[in-house]
Amino acid sequence: MLSIIGIVVVMGMVFGGYIIAGGKMAPIFKALPLEFMMIGGAAVGSFMAGNGASVMKKTGAGFGKIVKGPQWKKEDYQDVLSLMFILTKLVRTKGVIALEPHIENPGESKIFQHFPKVASDHHVTDFVCDYLRMTTMNFDDPHQLEDVMLKDLEKHHHEASEGAHAMGVIGEALPALGIVAAVLGIVKTMGSISEPVEVLGAMIGGALVGTFLGILLSYTVVGPLAARLQQIVDEEGHFYNVIKDVIIAHLQGNAPQVAVEVGRKSVPTGMQPSFYDLDEAVQELPPELLT
Repeated sequence: MLSIIGIVVVMGMVFGGYIIAGGKMAPIFKALPLEFMMIGGAAVGSFMAGNGASVMKKTGAGFGKIVKGPQWKKEDYQDVLSLMFILTKLVRTKGVIALEPHIENPGESKIFQHFPKVASDHHVTDFVCDYLRMTTMNFDDPHQLEDVMLKDLEKHHHEASEGAHAMGVIGEALPALGIVAAVLGIVKTMGSISEPVEVLGAMIGGALVGTFLGILLSYTVVGPLAARLQQIVDEEGHFYNVIKDVIIAHLQGNAPQVAVEVGRKSVPTGMQPSFYDLDEAVQELPPELLT
């Protein structure tokens, strides 16, 4: 939502300053539809030509992320740490055999379902279950498993960033597309060179709207939105790093309380629960989750 407010502020300040300085909006309104058709249409066409369907889908979904912000909030980090605590404690007290029903069918696991928002995200549940399952298959060397997890996270982050990257490329191209539209306007003007000065002035002004529109959209709309989407992707990626750190700490032989504390240290500062908040949340977990 803050991104939308920012764009409204930009437009208000740019056009407000133009009007206060004595500028007239009529020439801009007259030229805007055709200039926007040329620049916007060329941008959409270039986007379609340069990206596959999956990237286009991610970019479209990215606009929803920009409006809503990152998926995971402070309480979600506390929930995932509590989830990892109870899973690692289950292994510690009852062995890996007790873990199998939960990781094989998290949809029916009372442990996972105790944290509904985390459990509803299949990417997170798959990540947790896949790597805990690997530990039950004797792939429990923390260094080897960490290497595999890092490669997996790098792949996931790269794929999640494709939409933001594609949007950024189009944002960088918009000033050039604005120049293309302006050049076509000048070509049209030169074909009417015998017209009166006031007519030529209006035609040149309309052509310059193309340059203005391309630069404005690039640096105040598309570019900032692409940067914001990348920030959100980066922030959401921290969620998986927390899970990774807890699993690795668990495999290194640390107690569940220590393992989740290692994970807590990986939580971004603004989302990080305090030691006492997390300890209280863990103490309040229902005892029947371990049965």
